[in-house]
Amino acid sequence: MTTDVPYPIHVEPGSLARLGTFAREVAPAHRYAIITDSNVAPLYGQKAAEALGVDPSEVLVIPAGASSKTRGTWGWVTDELITRGLGRDAAIIALGGGVVGDLAGFVAATYMRGIPIVHVPTTLLAMIDGSIGGKTGVDTHWGKNLVGAFHQPSGVLADPQVLATLPLKELRTGFAEALKHGAIADRGYFDSVVSDIPRVLYGRGQSSDSLAGLIVGSIGIKAGIVGRDEREGGLRKILNFGHTIGHAVETLSDYTLAHGEAVAIGMALESAVAERADIATEGTADEIRGALSSAGLPVRAPGNIEPDRILEVMRADKKVREGSVRYALLRSIGEMAGADSGWTVAVDDAIVREVLT
Repeated sequence: MTTDVPYPIHVEPGSLARLGTFAREVAPAHRYAIITDSNVAPLYGQKAAEALGVDPSEVLVIPAGASSKTRGTWGWVTDELITRGLGRDAAIIALGGGVVGDLAGFVAATYMRGIPIVHVPTTLLAMIDGSIGGKTGVDTHWGKNLVGAFHQPSGVLADPQVLATLPLKELRTGFAEALKHGAIADRGYFDSVVSDIPRVLYGRGQSSDSLAGLIVGSIGIKAGIVGRDEREGGLRKILNFGHTIGHAVETLSDYTLAHGEAVAIGMALESAVAERADIATEGTADEIRGALSSAGLPVRAPGNIEPDRILEVMRADKKVREGSVRYALLRSIGEMAGADSGWTVAVDDAIVREVLT
């Protein structure tokens, strides 16, 4: 598909079988290494290796889950690449969801001072969000993605057919991000995602090619924003709607909450903050909560997470400026606040604490 980012994003059912051709076109390399995880490797690792024409030994498998997105795993992967003799003329294939994409991207950004990467996302969330935009990184004890780099991929290959094996919970988390894209940029797209929920989530639509339209719609929104602000100097900050509170909740849950679930909670709470601060129009938060609930997504933080702990973790976030936590907040569905203040808004902690309690 044609986008505003300077690399091809190919969305086509069955395209995983053509990974080799795609990779050699966008990232010609002497050798390729596939980075994937223990959930995806048994499903698609061999198929990807065969399509790419590489030996199965070039497939590096990390344990599935957010606990692998660490500097320790980054060290193990880079050591493996060195041991196997991959040089600066190599390229990385990231085959998996958001954890694999972020970790493999950080490996590619730093290995031999940077080598190409091709993203082959296998979750809805990764297809419409993590694989696009060049953000890479690993988590620390203090929070998510505090160590990382910008490293744009050479290309993205999204095969909607792989979503047939995606558990319902994981599909729901992708809908959180799709709803976010509509909420920040396109009222019509938001409404279409809401209308797709019964068919896709509860009518087995995920096993057909019907998700391709949703994927293309979300990619168009994100790529349009990233293409205008690659390094998050301004407009790209609107993509953080739901992520300021969401990242804190995700961290404090010890990652028992999936990323999309945490973002859903963040969207619900941050839209309520926007209303309480007289930024969003009345009813915006109710509409966000209703859409998320219809997808089976949580809209409240777990009861064992104290509001003051959420505020404490947010203060260690990358979004803090001059000691103040800044939020990407809605004015209404499809319209963001903060155009005159760099697309983020500082909100008094007292207001946020009221919403959190």
